[in-house]
Amino acid sequence: MLNMTPTVLKNILSKSATRMYPVEVREPFELYRGELFNDIEKCIFCKKCQIKCPSQCITVTKDKDAGTGTWTCDPFACVYCGICVDECPTNSLYMKPKHRAPSAEREMMEQVGKVKVKKKAAKK
Repeated sequence: MLNMTPTVLKNILSKSATRMYPVEVREPFELYRGELFNDIEKCIFCKKCQIKCPSQCITVTKDKDAGTGTWTCDPFACVYCGICVDECPTNSLYMKPKHRAPSAEREMMEQVGKVKVKKKAAKK
């Protein structure tokens, strides 16, 4: 019992080793990969992010008749590896260096945008 006394006193008198999250938020480390975002105006709905995603949390659908596309991400399935960001040809995907807010409900990130139509070269 007396062997533990110095350790107990040290722990009582020292600062806490943990933080009271979300009241106390620590600044993220350098090169931290945080929450995933998509600039839907730049997105061409090429599905490269969906194909390369190891956790298969991204779904891209394109409706050519309506001229719209839908980009959906399940943040609960995402492992925040950043492969989709690296593979995006238009750099519409990016990660902000912040934590995603805690949530009690499963919320999908869904964005709808216009599909860009390639202009055909005029024949001479």
